[in-house]
Amino acid sequence: MAAERPNAARSRVPHLKLDELLDELQARIDDVRGTRDRLNGLLEAVMSVGQELDLPQVLRGITEAAVVLVDAEYGALGVIGDKKLAEFLPVGISDEQRVRIGDLPSGHGLLGELIRHPEPLRLAELSEHPASAGFPEHHPPMHSFLGVPIRVRNEVFGNLYLTEKRGGVGFEAEDEAVLSTLAVAAGIAIENARLFEEVRLRERWQEASADVTSALLSGSSESTVLEGMLERARDITAAEMCVFYRVGPHGELRGSLARGEGAEAHQGIVLPSTEGTLAAAAALTEKGLLTVADLATDERVTVQRERWKGFGPAVAVTLGTKEKLSGVLMLVRRTGRPPFAAAEVEPLAGFAGQAALALELADRRRDAEQISLLEDHDRIARDLHDLAIQRLFATGMTLQSAQRFVEHPLASERLARAIDDLDATIKIIRSTIFGLREHDEPGEETKLRLRAARAVAAAAAVLGFAPALRTEGLIDTDVPRTVADDVVAVIGEALTNVARHARATRAEVSIVLAEGVLTVVVGDNGLGIPEASRRSGLRNLAERAAGLGGELSLSPYSEGGGTRLEWRVPVRPE
Repeated sequence: MAAERPNAARSRVPHLKLDELLDELQARIDDVRGTRDRLNGLLEAVMSVGQELDLPQVLRGITEAAVVLVDAEYGALGVIGDKKLAEFLPVGISDEQRVRIGDLPSGHGLLGELIRHPEPLRLAELSEHPASAGFPEHHPPMHSFLGVPIRVRNEVFGNLYLTEKRGGVGFEAEDEAVLSTLAVAAGIAIENARLFEEVRLRERWQEASADVTSALLSGSSESTVLEGMLERARDITAAEMCVFYRVGPHGELRGSLARGEGAEAHQGIVLPSTEGTLAAAAALTEKGLLTVADLATDERVTVQRERWKGFGPAVAVTLGTKEKLSGVLMLVRRTGRPPFAAAEVEPLAGFAGQAALALELADRRRDAEQISLLEDHDRIARDLHDLAIQRLFATGMTLQSAQRFVEHPLASERLARAIDDLDATIKIIRSTIFGLREHDEPGEETKLRLRAARAVAAAAAVLGFAPALRTEGLIDTDVPRTVADDVVAVIGEALTNVARHARATRAEVSIVLAEGVLTVVVGDNGLGIPEASRRSGLRNLAERAAGLGGELSLSPYSEGGGTRLEWRVPVRPE
């Protein structure tokens, strides 16, 4: 076999080197293409997260973009609040897996490491890190880990967590650089979304304030305006419940109005003072605004704490000044919900000012109506005195003069009865005049007629309609104070029973004093009072009557049914 020529051997060597150079060049071209594709992907991710203005959508978009950019199987974005995770948005885990895993992380273990030390963290095996606390049951296995913080204006907003690099390899320095770049863009996008959310939130508060002003100018009632305010405030702040406390001149809670989940436990609360409530704590703050992370465990709340079971974040804002506190508005969320942010509660002070205006206008309107009513009462009383009584006097004197000319015994007896009836009628009219002219003066005891009217008006709120009230006789002058107290209690208890059991659409109350006997009758057209209520709820009323030498009786209100409660006691004027 002939030996190989030297020239042929020399020509093969450059050919081999050329192949190696071409392979290396191709590899570098592939790297450049991969880098270009990754940069394009990063640019697209930055553009996509920057276009969205809805904050929840921004956070979801950031997490999904991060998973794609670094080719991870799982990803999550944790929002930091009060040095722990306030929100946790996972990607790559199905809804079924999330249910099986249970509660989302709150920021302990390795996830809390980035909260405590906000610097990029890259691990080939996360279980080997000293801060690793393992996984809960049903959690998918995870090994490689990459985490970077998201900063908004030098404030750490949250962290991006990526696990399980696809292909079974660990995350590289290039992955860290890409994710850090995305985190910078995410911070800008989050800030823009926050600003947009604040502007939108401010607009909603302004619209709500405008609606309140419109309702006030239209003459809507105080309760209607306040109820509308509570619903709007609860909707804007995504609170589960809103409560308004009316504060009296001496610091007492005169009643509460509540709307939302569990509102029935906070409706109509009356307390001798605000001590031990969040209202008192809010009044001590400089701006009259107080936020609480967990209302159920707050040490400042010592009165009726059990009412707040199941509730956590809360905010309270006062109405009025420290010297003259007129009310407190509270918004609360269920336990586990995020606390109220500063942007959410900042407009509350102005909104509470609208509530204070509503109360002030309602008081002014009530005073004007009261003055007008008293003026009408004075006019009616004057007309009754100057016209009706004088005519009755004249008629009575005419009958007395004519009586001596009547010789027939039966006719004379009838004239005498008519004269007596006129005298009784004059007494009734005088009693009515006293009631019409009665004004509440400081330090003066309120008369029975006015107290009964107030008791009937108070019952209208629970009945759903206003009962009728009729009075007859000198009940303001001849009924002792102790008996008057019992009468008011009887009216309140009887109307409460009507509201609870009768399902009535009409009720009437009459108070009649005649021939030394005071009779209080409460009738309704409802279903009647059950036997259980007869034995328990009415026992107290019967004992009150018996203690005064009287009696309690029940009978049908009419042929159609219903209940007629009659409470009779003898009366000796003081």
